[in-house]
Amino acid sequence: VQTHVGLAQLYTYEGRMDRAVEQFEKAHALASSILPAAGTYLDEALGIAYLHQAEMESGLYRSPGELCLLPIPPGRAYAKTPDAAKAIEHFMRYLKERPDELEVRWLLNVAYMATGGYPDQVPREQLIPPMAFASPEDIGRFRDVAPQAGLRSVGSAGGAIVDDFDNDGNLDVVTSSMDSCAPMTFFHNNGDGTFTDRSAQSGLGSQLGGLNLSQADYNNDGCLDILVMRGGWQLPQRRSLLRNNCDGTFTDVTAASGLAVPATSSQNAVWTDIDNDGFVDLFVGNEDTVAQLFLNKRDGTFENIAHAAGVDRVMFTKGVAAGDYDGDGYPDLYVSNLNGRNFLYHNNRNRTFTEVAEAAGVPGPGRGFATWFFDYDNDGRDDLFATSYFISVDESARTYLGRPHNATTMKLYRNLGNGHFEDVTKAVGLDKVFMPMAANFGDIDNDGFPDIYIGTGSPSYGALVPNVLLHNKAGRSFVDVTASSGTGELHKGHGIAFADLDNDGDEDILEELGGSTPGDAHALRLFENPGHGADWLNLRLVGVKTNRSAIGARIKVTVENENRVTRSIYRTVSSGGSFGASPFEQHIGLGTSVRRVDIDIRWPTSNTQQHFSGVEKNQALEIKEFAEDYFVINRRPVRLGGARAGKP
Repeated sequence: VQTHVGLAQLYTYEGRMDRAVEQFEKAHALASSILPAAGTYLDEALGIAYLHQAEMESGLYRSPGELCLLPIPPGRAYAKTPDAAKAIEHFMRYLKERPDELEVRWLLNVAYMATGGYPDQVPREQLIPPMAFASPEDIGRFRDVAPQAGLRSVGSAGGAIVDDFDNDGNLDVVTSSMDSCAPMTFFHNNGDGTFTDRSAQSGLGSQLGGLNLSQADYNNDGCLDILVMRGGWQLPQRRSLLRNNCDGTFTDVTAASGLAVPATSSQNAVWTDIDNDGFVDLFVGNEDTVAQLFLNKRDGTFENIAHAAGVDRVMFTKGVAAGDYDGDGYPDLYVSNLNGRNFLYHNNRNRTFTEVAEAAGVPGPGRGFATWFFDYDNDGRDDLFATSYFISVDESARTYLGRPHNATTMKLYRNLGNGHFEDVTKAVGLDKVFMPMAANFGDIDNDGFPDIYIGTGSPSYGALVPNVLLHNKAGRSFVDVTASSGTGELHKGHGIAFADLDNDGDEDILEELGGSTPGDAHALRLFENPGHGADWLNLRLVGVKTNRSAIGARIKVTVENENRVTRSIYRTVSSGGSFGASPFEQHIGLGTSVRRVDIDIRWPTSNTQQHFSGVEKNQALEIKEFAEDYFVINRRPVRLGGARAGKP
């Protein structure tokens, strides 16, 4: 029995589900008569294997469409359903012995969706009702347009960046895969709603592996560079710093810059200017070894000052973020740890930090993962979001069924403005279990309040839980709009970026998908925003004394509507969350019926402010530090896929 199970697991790892099923069936036949308990376990394993075999036979890993979105539309079914029917058979056998097992009950309902039999054919006692998945509001249907746009990439878990790497005014896409044999991809934005794969020409195609990516102009030459993080969940591996040569190519300068040694296991790092000298520094969160803080020496090299700075703790770090939570003009650091409490490092403004998480009230939820600073309620203070990676389909199912859960949840900490935070997780409706791995934020409806998209899952093939889109309701609550938006991808979500890729004034969502094994590779998704008719601005800031990327610059946009009601919207320049990178160009929703727009910018290094009044709405602007005026970026709205602009 053990031999057959072992072989089945190896075939599962490779994605050879037909062979895995054969071995699980042989193990099941042997176990049924002599090891009944093992037979029950094998029913679950067989159900999962058959379900994934049905997905593969139906081509859903490479062309997922709507059949990988939860809930699968009624009346729709996989192209090949016999194996999904076999999955139902084995899940029902399991539930006959263990009727209260929520994980298998969840998978049973997914299998019925795959055959087109949900909800009518699901036994009443095992049915998860359609209302469990329903959105309380209709945010509009997002449409996956990645294939039409030329973003054809299939990979394992990895990172994603959306930003302008060739300074042509259009946002490009870079992705990676943790598969150590898989090359990075670089998709050049053609400016017409399509992308061209320039991985080979750019040199990025020679870079293999990478669980996460982040961008910054570390040498202030006006061209965005790329950091590749490797070794997360695995043995130590070399990271890579890829210098942008400003000609469409990149050069690996890891060794020359001082970032190559020692190799570590890491999937998280954050670029920020800790000493406000105008050059971004690099904080790296590692797994089971000391964190690293690389000071930018302004000559293309870095020096690790983690020990002297007081940030060299040993933790299993899965997320890091930078933000100025106390408004003193210097960035602080938040470290999200899987194996203990989180850390908040207060910047002492002398290249040292003091750990204050407990005192500030942000010790984290436990089992920390993706994290970031953002102003969720537009009160002018950076709040803190921290996820909890509690791996349990059972607990996630409890969230959908409205049952009490037994797991740690993500946390939202509201900045009180006095160095302390208040845990408002339950008050805003975020006390839920979603199994988050990646996450990022953006404004999906241009109301000025940042929304959240969470990539979910775990290495298990049974972790078929939907990615989650949470709509921010004016800073008072978050509402799950996954079903109505059509963004509930069932497979493992990783690098996530929000960006206006079609220049139509709303943010689309790019997501790198795929599990940790070769057999769980998945196609890239690009969810096109349907639009909501609200006003907006895109602001591209260029530092002069401040770092060129303008990381840490604070933006205040004041809008007055037709009723002469005034409000302010706040953003800090960053790439967003810790797993996936949005553009440094800030997309700012203004709401509806806007009649006047004023912009204020505070630059951290020069400690200067700029004010622009009476700015025209619905346009992209470039604002340079110290400049008396702004520059309008002329962009033509396009249709993702290459057709003329317009929504379907």
